[in-house]
Parts: sequence; structure tokens; C-alpha cells
Amino acid sequence: MITKDVFGRTGHMSSRILLGAAAYWDLPQADADASIEMALTYGLNHWDVAAGYGNAELYLGDWIRRHGPPSFLATKTGERTKAKAAEQIRKSLERLHVDAVDLIQLHFLVDPEEWEIAMGPGGALEAAIEARDEGLVKYIGVTGHGLTVAKMHLKALEKFDFDSVLLPYSYLMSQHAEYEKDFQALVKVCKERNVVVQTIKSMVHSPWGERTKSRNTWYRPLEEQEAIDKNTHWILGHEGLFLNSPGDIHILPKVLDAGERFEMAPADAEMQALMERLQMQNLFDA
Repeated sequence: MITKDVFGRTGHMSSRILLGAAAYWDLPQADADASIEMALTYGLNHWDVAAGYGNAELYLGDWIRRHGPPSFLATKTGERTKAKAAEQIRKSLERLHVDAVDLIQLHFLVDPEEWEIAMGPGGALEAAIEARDEGLVKYIGVTGHGLTVAKMHLKALEKFDFDSVLLPYSYLMSQHAEYEKDFQALVKVCKERNVVVQTIKSMVHSPWGERTKSRNTWYRPLEEQEAIDKNTHWILGHEGLFLNSPGDIHILPKVLDAGERFEMAPADAEMQALMERLQMQNLFDA
């Protein structure tokens, strides 16, 4: 079973690997069901989806309609104005067949102009706050990716007391000196405020570039078990970090297998050797 930890100030004991529902973007329902049920056997009790993940909310919602929701359910709105975000939040509840979700997140909030709209008067943040006041959501978070996301999340935390942040992190990304500095500054603030940190893009091998895309991820993922083991264990070796599983149902079982066997983080020398052997490339340097 995947170990559990307190999900920040929510108090929920979440599996340290979260079910990243981007994997269910566009699948036959039977395939989504099989993947969800496999994840449950590893103890995953926290699902993370988004209105913008294709049909993922519909697939999760169909499973929830038949079996009931997980003990923690999170989704995201990519809308920037209050009116559109409010409408999307309610639509997500309909698609998921629930009366409320535990966490609503402002999705991919990195672009400065979009940030000002979403965080300003009449913005998406106001819709999230009203949804919380109405009992439609319990907690509010913010997500993003790219090399500026940690700085933008710090700025967001200055503006509003978010309950969670979500952003990329891996040994590969930690080798980008500026990003690592910003990430650690964000983690410091989050620890002080008991804001939970969720990580994504932990299984990046490299950008697809000119290669033919062979997986349902917008980056080339790690596929060999040893590499997935080391990268999974490296993230789980950081106290307080949660790992969102990658967006491919074929990679998911390998990540869960690695997570179940986690004991300690590999040494940096091991990670460096792996990175060099596989010729891994930072996704956001490309």
C-alpha cells in the first residue's frame, strides 16, 4: 500500500501518490474503470482532476455514480473571470456526480495577465471563495507549470491564503539552479503556513521533440522500472511532498509499484548517473 500523510491544513490523510486523472483524458470507460480500480488496490484515496482534462471528469464521474467518491476529490477551473469560473465549478460537480469537492484549484495560473484577471476584482478567485462559502468546495488551491511557476505561486500566496499549490518537481528539475532556488523558497513559505505542496512532471524523460508521440503525456515519460523507481523514491524522500501520478494509464502501475516499495530516497550520485545514462532533458528548457 502507498503510505499516507496529512494533506496540509485539510487534515486529510492522503495517499502520498495522488491519482492524476489527466490519464483519463479520452479513454473507453472500461479502461478508465480498470485503471481506477487498480489504483484503489494500492490505497490511492485522493483523486486530482480538472475541467480541462478532456473527458476525465466524465469518466471519474461515471465511476463515482456507481461506486461513490474517494475520500478526497480535487478538481480545477481554468477560467479566469468570476462568472465563467463559477459556471465551470458547478458544471464540474454535475460531471463528477457530487454535491461538493474537497479542493478547487485555479488551473495553470502562470501568465501575468491571466493572473491579474483571476486574482483581481471579478476574477476566478472570487468564484472559488463564493463556492467555498456555499459549501460547494472545502479548500482552494493554485496550480501551474513552467520555470516561473514557483515565483508566481509565491506571489499568489502573498495575495490569498491558498490551502495548496501544485507545480513540477523532480531531480531533473532540481538541477535548474534558478528553479530550485524558487522552489525551495516556495516550500519554506508553504511549511510555515501549512500549505500543502503537490508535485507534477516527476516522470519526465525529455520533451517529445521530433519523436513520434507514443504515450498519452505531453512529454516523453520514463518507462523502465528502475528509472521510475528512483524518480518516485526521490520525490517521496522529500517530507511533505505529494506526487501526482503521470497522465498515462500504462505508466501508472509502474509508479504505484515503485511507491509501494519506497523506503528511502536514492543518493544524488545515483540520480545523476541515471540522468546521464538516459540522457534526460529538462522539459521546460526546450
